[in-house]
Amino acid sequence: MNKPGTILIVDDNKGVLTAVQLLLKNYFNKVITLSSPVTLPTVLREETPEVILLDMNFTSGINNGNEGLFWLHEIKKLRPDLPVVLFTAYADIDLAVRGIKEGASDFVVKPWDNQKLVETLQAAASINKSGKKRNAKKEDGAMYWGESNAMQQLRQLIEKVASTDVNILITGENGTGKEMLAREIHALSSRKQEEIVAVDMGAITESLFESELFGHVKGSFTDAHTDRTGKFEAANHSTLFLDEIGNLPYHLQAKLLTAIQRRSVVRVGSNEPVSVNIRLICATNRNLREMVNRDEFREDLLYRINTIHVEIPPLRERKEDIVPLAERFIARFCKQYDKPPVSLSPSAKDKLTTHPWYGNIRELEHAIEKAVIISDGAIISGESFQLPRRSDMPEAAASTLEEMEMKMIQKALEKCGGNLSAVANQLGITRQTLYNKMKKFGL
Repeated sequence: MNKPGTILIVDDNKGVLTAVQLLLKNYFNKVITLSSPVTLPTVLREETPEVILLDMNFTSGINNGNEGLFWLHEIKKLRPDLPVVLFTAYADIDLAVRGIKEGASDFVVKPWDNQKLVETLQAAASINKSGKKRNAKKEDGAMYWGESNAMQQLRQLIEKVASTDVNILITGENGTGKEMLAREIHALSSRKQEEIVAVDMGAITESLFESELFGHVKGSFTDAHTDRTGKFEAANHSTLFLDEIGNLPYHLQAKLLTAIQRRSVVRVGSNEPVSVNIRLICATNRNLREMVNRDEFREDLLYRINTIHVEIPPLRERKEDIVPLAERFIARFCKQYDKPPVSLSPSAKDKLTTHPWYGNIRELEHAIEKAVIISDGAIISGESFQLPRRSDMPEAAASTLEEMEMKMIQKALEKCGGNLSAVANQLGITRQTLYNKMKKFGL
């Protein structure tokens, strides 16, 4: 296993520094030690450690841990994503919990067990690397606004409302990038320092709805072995993104409405309300106003979640954005698959521009990925793209069981006007099974 890069140890006991340095040099490529945290800001400007091991007390006679918490906050101001493992001689659970709540990754008690210390630090460093990869992926998939008038108008609206805490409802067809837009709104908000909490409402089983969103206490039901924080609490001081809100069953909508109105939740098995400070963003590909008229969606919930309503136009209505988007995907996939740069031929650009893209950006992304993988030269021609039209799909023969299944779902979706409950009934499967298959096929 490759060693993590650099670890920074901060402890006023030189004996501890020496012992830990000797131990960790076998597990990290570089070990930096500091006997005082005063120079921490300078060191962090010059070095890029994967993890910090931070003592809790530095002043003689003071052992309440406040110094460690102070320097924890200072580290997080400079490097929010840098994992910090707290190091203390006092096995104080309350202090450990407080430190972790305030941003520490973990907690090690002196005198320490060598194996436990090494495993804890390696785990924290590993999380840091994973986080860097995730951040890099986010940069690759950053919001592309395009040049079309519709998207530029949308951008102007988003820039006006993102800095507020107003509730936002995002609508649009499947594959238009509703979750990406929600993340962009969060990134432009005052809550951007906290991680956005996303919930796929279509994937939550009805029996676990309250536990998932509101949390539960130990012993509240058979498998509740510990207390569990729900998504509302996890999004405290951040943004809660409820995707596919139109798939929430009617009888559960009242419970969601109550939590949104009161800005508090009650964990399953508890009677004590917990206040939450969230910014709410919801998304759906369904027409909620029509659902209200059919008594499938609560009108009071609709009013509550769409203080600002934004709709992402389908890709076929902004053709000038298709080629620039395709070129962004080409650059990403060439890098991902370690292939030399390629470009689109005029025939390829024409074919992409005239295709209706019923699957929107998601379908375009999949088409580009396949073309990059199979391309041999420096140019991707129009023949590299096999793009069936939706009108061809029902009549087209399915060569595999999966294709047949996908076509049956597509036909049922069209017949039922996107009503997932009706589609599931027609196909004889549960709504969650239908939803999982739609995600699988990119529908």
